[in-house]
Amino acid sequence: MKLVSVENLSVRYGGNTILQRVDLDIEKGEIVTIVGPNGSGKTSLLKAIIGAVEPAKGCVTLKPGLKIGYVPQRLNFNPTLPITVERFMRLTAKADTRSCIAALETAGVPKVLKEQMSGLSGGQFQRVLLAGALLGRPEILLLDEATQGLDQPGSAAFYRQIEAVRRETGCAIMMISHDLHVVMSASDRVICLNGHVCCAGTPAVVASAPEYKALFGDGTDGALALYRHDHDHNHDHNHDHNLKTHETAE
Repeated sequence: MKLVSVENLSVRYGGNTILQRVDLDIEKGEIVTIVGPNGSGKTSLLKAIIGAVEPAKGCVTLKPGLKIGYVPQRLNFNPTLPITVERFMRLTAKADTRSCIAALETAGVPKVLKEQMSGLSGGQFQRVLLAGALLGRPEILLLDEATQGLDQPGSAAFYRQIEAVRRETGCAIMMISHDLHVVMSASDRVICLNGHVCCAGTPAVVASAPEYKALFGDGTDGALALYRHDHDHNHDHNHDHNLKTHETAE
C-alpha cells in the first residue's frame, strides 16, 4: 500500500529551483533513506511531503488519514529549563505515563522517564524525540537528519534503533541523512538527490552507481558504510557489511 506518492515534483524558493522532476513512492513498512550533498533538496522534499512548502509543479499524495511522526535534526532547548522527560513528552502529545514508558522502551531509552531533559546525552535526547514521535502511533516516521551532532558510533546506534522500531511497530520510515557516506543496512531503498533523483535502489546499487561516485567519490571515503549489528544492542560498535549487488528497487 502506498503511503506517500510524489509525482513530477518541483520546488522553488523565489527564482531558485531546488528540486525538479522528483518521483518516488513510500510503501507500508519500508525504510527509505535520502542522501545527497548540502543544498541538494533533501529537506525541501520532506517539507513538500508534510505540506510545509507548496510544489511549483507536480503533486504529493498521502494515504487518506495518514498518521505521520516527525523527528527533527535537533530541538532548540534551554538547558536551564527544569523539565522531566515525561513532562516534555506530555507537552507535545496527549499521553499518559504508561504510553510514555512504552514509547521510550521502543526508542531504546526505557529508564529516562524521570530524568531531566537537560541531563540527557545527545543520543538520549534524540531518542526521546523519537519516542515523542511514536506516541501518535504513526504509519510513517519522517526523520530530518536526526543524527545531526552525534558522533559516528552514536549515529550507528541510532540507525540500529530505527531498524528495531520498524520491526516492532511496522511503520514506514523516510530518513534524510546528513551522513552522506552512512546508510544502515536495513534500508530497503536509498535515493540520492542533487536537485533531482540522481540514482535510487538498494544501498549496494547506489554505492556502485556512477552518479553517486561522481558526487561523493570512490573508495573508503565515498563508499556507503553499511552498518550491520549482531542483535546485541548493548554494544555500540559497528561492523562493515559486505556489499552484494541487488536489482534496483525502483
